[in-house]
Amino acid sequence: MFYYLSKIVWFFTTPSNLLPSLVLLGLLLHFFTRYRRFSLTLAIVATLLIFFCGLSPVANWVMLPLEQRFPSPQLEDKPIDGIIVLGGGVMADETMMRRQLVINEAGERIIALGDLARRYPSARILFTGGGGTLIRDGYAEADAVRAYAATLGVDPERIEIESVSRTTWENAILTSRMITPEANERWLLVTSAWHMPRAVGSFRSAGLAVIAYPVDFRTRGPQDVTRTFAFVSEGLRRLDTATKEWFGLIAYRLAGYTPELLPAP
Repeated sequence: MFYYLSKIVWFFTTPSNLLPSLVLLGLLLHFFTRYRRFSLTLAIVATLLIFFCGLSPVANWVMLPLEQRFPSPQLEDKPIDGIIVLGGGVMADETMMRRQLVINEAGERIIALGDLARRYPSARILFTGGGGTLIRDGYAEADAVRAYAATLGVDPERIEIESVSRTTWENAILTSRMITPEANERWLLVTSAWHMPRAVGSFRSAGLAVIAYPVDFRTRGPQDVTRTFAFVSEGLRRLDTATKEWFGLIAYRLAGYTPELLPAP
């Protein structure tokens, strides 16, 4: 129930959906009701917000606290016993139908899988991800990754898969049931930098101590606090991603899936 409710609520509150909807609402109220002044003000303000949120650095302001929370680890050539890679970077249906590995803008997650598998040839590799859409995809992402692991230079038999989960919390819970690491083992958790706080918090609550290995950075760093966008769609896309993650952090904390609102190293 939580899963379906979160997807429906997010559809109506995502900035790139909400702001144009307010413009349309204002126009409808203007032409079909007596609230002309209010409706026109609503439409104008919402239009200005579309341009402000899309062109100004506001998306970076929302994104940076997430991406800066967990720095890239200094592994110092210490042994790594296992690598957990979260789904979200592979287009499962497209991969299986096109018969080649198709990645999206979070594809650095799967690139990191190939790189880390090469750097740590004796480490266990676990890919977790069934699908995160409201209507389940025809193929599970984990199955698509394993089917085309050779594209990454990885033996498919080396990759353990968890292909049922639809959320980060399910990633953590189902993964914890598959692996039983010893107290001194070191496991890397690979996911997007902006998603890392919620992911680490979920795995901690599931009883798994992990080392954050963030990838898929959307900003260059603190210097982007003043960086603007050339296209409205670019800024709104980044704002959608960051806003959704903040909503996710709040929802996970309220549900008890993470021990704190913004988990830290």
